[in-house]
Amino acid sequence: MDLLKNFKKLLIIVAVFVIATGINAQKESIIPYDDVQNAFKLSYKYESEGNISAAIDALKNVYIANNYEINLRLGWLYYLNKQYSESMNYYKIAMNLMPYAIEPKLGYVYPLSAVEDWDKVADTYLEILKIDPNNTFVMYRLGLIYYYKPDYQKAYNYFEKVVNLYPFDYYSNLMLAWTNYQLGKGKEAEVLFKKVLLISPDDASALEGLNLLKK
Repeated sequence: MDLLKNFKKLLIIVAVFVIATGINAQKESIIPYDDVQNAFKLSYKYESEGNISAAIDALKNVYIANNYEINLRLGWLYYLNKQYSESMNYYKIAMNLMPYAIEPKLGYVYPLSAVEDWDKVADTYLEILKIDPNNTFVMYRLGLIYYYKPDYQKAYNYFEKVVNLYPFDYYSNLMLAWTNYQLGKGKEAEVLFKKVLLISPDDASALEGLNLLKK
């Protein structure tokens, strides 16, 4: 008897869910494209004016749960509004809608960085590298995270990869030089600091590094 009652309750719950889903789907299907486009236009206008709350409201008025672009933009706007939990939520929705897209993952890093959740930032970057192994922006950022942990060996691994792909890049050469210095590799650090000076003559950080190597 109890089993029958529980089964009936389950049927009711399922029925309510189906009806609610149908209503939401119907609501989403009746939002004209022009309204969505206008909402985006308004959101850009309000953002440029510094009225982030109005920019958010413009998009919330036409919110469609399975619309990647709306969720992605709301993630950004909530981040600008310093509502970091909400920002993460919308970026997560965008990531679920487009699992292989890199941009929502990069966006997700913004609120994570704002709350200084560096472990999740690193995990997100590692997820990106699974999709795009040679993403030098991500490798460089991972190098910075590990450098300041500090975990100089891991930092070295990422900075070295970037320098191998972009041998005359200022930032990656400078950080690889400092990482070598921290690892006690003086000769390697000296070569890299001097390379930095070819890119940026009289660079203060590179000159500091070379002076420290003389001591």
